[in-house]
Amino acid sequence: MITILSYGSGNVNAIANIFSKEGIPFEIAGNANSLANASKVVLPGVGAFDQTMDLLNESGMRETLDQLVLSERIPVLGVCVGMQVMAKRSDEGIASGLGWIDAVVKQMDTSSLDAKPYLPHMGWNSIHQRQPHRILDGVDEKRGFYFLHSYCFHSSDPANILTTTVYGQEFCSSVVAGNIFGFQFHPEKSHSNGIRLFKNFAEL
Repeated sequence: MITILSYGSGNVNAIANIFSKEGIPFEIAGNANSLANASKVVLPGVGAFDQTMDLLNESGMRETLDQLVLSERIPVLGVCVGMQVMAKRSDEGIASGLGWIDAVVKQMDTSSLDAKPYLPHMGWNSIHQRQPHRILDGVDEKRGFYFLHSYCFHSSDPANILTTTVYGQEFCSSVVAGNIFGFQFHPEKSHSNGIRLFKNFAEL
């Protein structure tokens, strides 16, 4: 069962609507007990790194989530800040991240941009697939996805980079580390590409 985490940070309803329209069974979990049937997890995220980590820790789901992802190795998909909290830390705040991937989150470099406002990086942008993976089967890379962020993911292992995107400079726009998937963009706002990505995740 795909389980969408509801902990006060994220576009839960938009993701749930996609699964519902596509006939994909799902549940929404707001506490550790409701994670009992999870075979895949979606970790939404909207807002700041520290606030997201605080809400997640306060939800009571952190320990169970670590068990599912790190020990049972069920697939997990993080969206936007839900991807960023998979890192060890972020320059945006002082809280420790989940640490599922050896990575840090840094503010995007605006030195190569010549038009204000420099940040956030907002709107549609294309992606470049750095390695093949079936979670991106059928996705139109040129059309890309919808982005809204000022910070980006820096993995210590280049092998974890699934896609890159160019905004002034090239940055990591999605990662994969075994059963762990993170997407800096918003699939739930990306129409057919986002629907395709969620369907691929459901079929893993």
